[in-house]
Amino acid sequence: MLDHLIRSATVVDGTGAPAYVADVGIRDGRIAVIAAPGTVEEARTSEDASGLVLTPGFVDPHTHYDAQLFWDPYATPSMNHGVTTVAGGNCGFTLAPLNPDRPEDADYTRRMMSRVEGMSLVALEDGAPWNWHTFGEYLDALEGRIAVNAGFMVGHCALRRHVMGADAVGGKPTPEQLDAMLGLFHDAMDAGAWGLSTTQSSTHSDGDGEPVASRHAEPEELLALSRAVAEHEGTQLEAIVAGCLDQFADEEIDLFVAMTAAAGRPLNWNVLTIDASVPERVPRQLIASERARGAGGRIVALTMPILTPMNMSLGTFCALNLIPGWGEILSLPVPERIERLRDPGVRADMLRRADSKEAGVFRRLANFGRYVIGDTYSKENEGLSGRVVKDIAAERGQDAFHCLVDICANDELRTVLWPMPTDNDPASWELRRQTWQHEDVMLGGSDAGAHLDRMCGAPYTTRFIGDCLRGRGLVGLEEAVKMLTDDPARLFGLRERGRVQEGWHADLVLFDPQRIEAGPATLVHDLPGDSPRLDAKAIGIVSVRVNGVETIRDDQVTGAVPGTVLRSGRDTQTVSTK
Repeated sequence: MLDHLIRSATVVDGTGAPAYVADVGIRDGRIAVIAAPGTVEEARTSEDASGLVLTPGFVDPHTHYDAQLFWDPYATPSMNHGVTTVAGGNCGFTLAPLNPDRPEDADYTRRMMSRVEGMSLVALEDGAPWNWHTFGEYLDALEGRIAVNAGFMVGHCALRRHVMGADAVGGKPTPEQLDAMLGLFHDAMDAGAWGLSTTQSSTHSDGDGEPVASRHAEPEELLALSRAVAEHEGTQLEAIVAGCLDQFADEEIDLFVAMTAAAGRPLNWNVLTIDASVPERVPRQLIASERARGAGGRIVALTMPILTPMNMSLGTFCALNLIPGWGEILSLPVPERIERLRDPGVRADMLRRADSKEAGVFRRLANFGRYVIGDTYSKENEGLSGRVVKDIAAERGQDAFHCLVDICANDELRTVLWPMPTDNDPASWELRRQTWQHEDVMLGGSDAGAHLDRMCGAPYTTRFIGDCLRGRGLVGLEEAVKMLTDDPARLFGLRERGRVQEGWHADLVLFDPQRIEAGPATLVHDLPGDSPRLDAKAIGIVSVRVNGVETIRDDQVTGAVPGTVLRSGRDTQTVSTK
């Protein structure tokens, strides 16, 4: 007898094949049968899915749920939006390994994650047990207590810190230290780590404001770690460099190509920003993929299929701090910061630097007239929430940045600011559609689990499908589902996941095609310590199943935790770069 039968669903199986109507039966966590409606054996439970679409569970290739899964095993809101498998440990940042001889390393790691990935420090301190040292112990701490399937890369920063201590920031490993680092890395992959993640990005600083440890690694260190990846089944590379945000430098392309060729494994990076006003960006970024193919490697660019709003503030760390020269001013004590911001000469210099070539992709943040005022906190700012700065500035006879500074100063810089996207034009969407067809471009880059009060990228799955069905219709439903399921599953070599196929794991999403969508992002206080984060409701998702067990019903968690810690080799197979 089947455990559960989904009757008369419109099956979109993840391969890109045309949809069809079928009964789908589940037994022992797997898809036991797919057959014509009305022909399937009895089941303990069943449901009528007439008019609903059944797809594989969505696979999010770039998350930072490494800590959140301890206090939120459901990986909300990703699971609400149909995500059944998450890839964590990205950008060089993981919570393990931790050196048992230096208990202070855990505090360093928490402060780094709070600064670089925008996680609540209180939540990190109170919400996770921190009862591991090795990477395997970290994976074991999650096993049996999560609702999603989750796999994790090993963060280069943690490897360096474990071996080199404080010298990891600024130092170069001795030959003995590099050997120790490689031994630690091999141990992690033996325990099931998916491979190496690293960052060389100028935007990544630790809790002390110093460049994170992996930024001090020279190419020979990165290539030694890449060669180690090649010795393990089902492993990968993930890497970030400064040029990921705008356009690669020649030496960055050389590094990526050398790493993937040394590993003989795919390397993915994020995020490919597509904007028709910068037509040269996409061809430049994809040169890396073309050169990798020629060298026997593969480089895959992640790109988001939606525009994810990210709020800004002059009072707390955000993307504005990453504009060259701005961090020095925005890190001053608030009274001094306000004084400097009110200086016309300082503002003029800040604007000049924000619009310079060195600002890269952050130039898009410099059009302050297109900012919308969010939450305000003073009597002087009453009635401004929801208004566009350009309109307020015109009423006051000010330039837009001067107007924005005055508003924020009234709130002692607590004002929430929402920049309107500059790339929401038809030409940019057509360029996205074309770029998605490239063999080395894949959807992803949600950063779910990070930047919690700044952005909410997790709902990209439902928002994209809703846009395909009832909005721009840039791709058909079958292709959209493939891009969210089978494509990332095949990149990571997931064994028997990513398709609705007999014998495969029953990671499934059932949704109403007339309603599927994501609600607006709203601020909630549900993290440990009552810390805030942005959340978004899933609309039209009827059911989510992980390994055959229902975890979401009508946007509510069921309480079941059937997820698996996906370990390299056992749950992944090697993906050829040839």
